[in-house]
Amino acid sequence: IDGPAGAGKSTVAHQVAAKLKLVYLDTGAMYRAITWLVLQHGIKVDDECAIAELVSHYCIELTPSEDPLYSLTIMINGNNLNEEIRSVEVTSNVSAVASHKSVRQALVKQQQTWGQKGGLVAEGRDIGTHVFPDAEVKIFLNASIEERARRRQQDFQRQGEPEVSLEKLEKQIAERDWKDSNREVSPLQKANNAIEINTDGLTVSQVTAIIIQKYQHLISEL
Repeated sequence: IDGPAGAGKSTVAHQVAAKLKLVYLDTGAMYRAITWLVLQHGIKVDDECAIAELVSHYCIELTPSEDPLYSLTIMINGNNLNEEIRSVEVTSNVSAVASHKSVRQALVKQQQTWGQKGGLVAEGRDIGTHVFPDAEVKIFLNASIEERARRRQQDFQRQGEPEVSLEKLEKQIAERDWKDSNREVSPLQKANNAIEINTDGLTVSQVTAIIIQKYQHLISEL
């Protein structure tokens, strides 16, 4: 499941995985965890060499979460980072960190290792085009910038983050869309054989039901 920031990928992917009894892989959380590390160590987000060295010393763990707010628990060296990686600061910098070739290579290798086991629902921005190009089912979720900004504002409110205006969030999302779509390494693109779903005005349950229907139809034809 691919798509731009705020399209609803994480929440939907988690529900789809749960209903189909498959493993859920949140690749975006992995990039957020690295971004949190970079900020914690005071490293500039454009210093790829320093970031690559930092990444080599840490291991990211993803485990099922018992907290209803989070589908997965993100751990680095035994520390739970579920709340930290979804802060305004991390959200503002994750695209810059994720654009570095060395970071993507390290995390994609780990993601593909998990994928070799099969039975996986993965979400991100380059899953169907780069991480798992041979996936049997590819979905591309999209939504208007206005809708995605509203969702992001609600996320921040639930996390107790400082109030951010919709106008500022819309600007940040537009900037991130541009960065994600124009980066040299694995840009955000819809795979040629992906099914696109616009989630404007749809609930998570409705989007989940659409994807499961598409999945069952495609799998029946294999």
